[in-house]
Amino acid sequence: MSRSDTLVGRFERQQRAARSDPNPDQTVRERRLLALDRLLRDNEAALADAVSRDFGHRSPGETRLLELFPSYEAIRHARRHLHRWMRPRRRSVSLWFQPGRAEVRYQPVGAVGIIVPWNYPVFLAVAPLAAALAAGNRALVKMSEMSPHTAALFAALVARTFAEDELSVVEGDASVAQAFSQLPFDHLLFTGSTAVGRQVMRAAADGLTPVTLELGGKSPAIIGPELASASHFARAVERIVIGKCMNAGQTCIAPDYLLLPAGQEQAFIDRARAVVAAAYPQFAQNDDYSTIIDQRHYARLCGYVDEARASGAKIVDLAAGVAADPATRRLPPLALLDVGDGQRVMQEEIFGPLLPIRAYRSLDEAITFVNSRPRPLALYYFDDHRERIERVLNETVSGGVTVNDTILHIAQDDLPFGGVGPSGMGRYHGFEGFETFSVKKAVFRQSRLSGIGLFKPPYGRLFRLLTRIIMR
Repeated sequence: MSRSDTLVGRFERQQRAARSDPNPDQTVRERRLLALDRLLRDNEAALADAVSRDFGHRSPGETRLLELFPSYEAIRHARRHLHRWMRPRRRSVSLWFQPGRAEVRYQPVGAVGIIVPWNYPVFLAVAPLAAALAAGNRALVKMSEMSPHTAALFAALVARTFAEDELSVVEGDASVAQAFSQLPFDHLLFTGSTAVGRQVMRAAADGLTPVTLELGGKSPAIIGPELASASHFARAVERIVIGKCMNAGQTCIAPDYLLLPAGQEQAFIDRARAVVAAAYPQFAQNDDYSTIIDQRHYARLCGYVDEARASGAKIVDLAAGVAADPATRRLPPLALLDVGDGQRVMQEEIFGPLLPIRAYRSLDEAITFVNSRPRPLALYYFDDHRERIERVLNETVSGGVTVNDTILHIAQDDLPFGGVGPSGMGRYHGFEGFETFSVKKAVFRQSRLSGIGLFKPPYGRLFRLLTRIIMR
């Protein structure tokens, strides 16, 4: 039997199970969520080790902070709010249909597919799973072929914990992923690049499969024009640099480029170097800094730097005196000054520890720069001036915003997460995730006493009088 047949067989078993038990009760959903939580807690060290082997090196502390902790929080939030989410919600009824009653009921869509990227393979499997299981669905998960150790471990742990018709994990290469995205799921969630997202959407279209696409793009960080003090500026630099260095910049919502007031470039560089030195002492041997996932991505990032340098950009080492190491794919953080708009580093999502810096002369110019480009997944604005903050929030469009920090909006389980246009479509996390994986069934309950009978044929004098009244 081919891998494709096995994949189809798993999907069909989940689909049959979903049809035979279309609306699991709260107890069943809580049991599944708790089982997922225990799976992670009982295997923390093994999961961190698997992720590190996939990367070449990633700190277990970083995996616990950036993957396991938010996974636990997502599951905890779903369990805490599940009873309220499942309750039918009353809706108003027009005067003409009184005393009828209206409500919205949330039911599972059925069998859902989740395609997981390599950069956060645990969290980006578990966060959508928490939403899908809370909504009462069965789920089939396709792990990335670029994180094979994590995929194999997670598949084995899931197989020991869940029935295959409840939750199952699929491994395999790009051909398996293509076959996966063509299955007629009741909903498909993909996290990854915009280019692959287009392919997934095309594949899903044949089956009219609803899709949620969590993509990426170029998320800007903006330092406001008149921060109140040097300490505020220093804090902004620290939070931008740390946000960029997490997972060596291999984060879909990492600050992709920086806009800061003209004349502050050197102040930023000086402070950024101090931040890197403090966060990653003895950088070349520091175990808290991740390596680039594979040679192809390492070469891509080095190519951005070479192209920018050849075009006259100034390349600044933020880990002073530390060179890139192609043998280990360890790439220190770099700032790129005077980069032209036509350079690939300003056109493509970086997904690595490179930070192009653009100076602006007015906030108008910064906002115009952001708005002239595809709408980003995230935006970061640093300021202590309320009116300017509100202006940036109102005059830019992005999937999410963190003010005076980076990354952290993704960790708020009561906030929806998603992109806009090329950076994604649809939302999940928290209740929005529950909604995404639910059918919002509209229910109207007619009363025994109802005036609607006055509007049935034959359409005589009384009908004409009533319609003139209601249509005024």
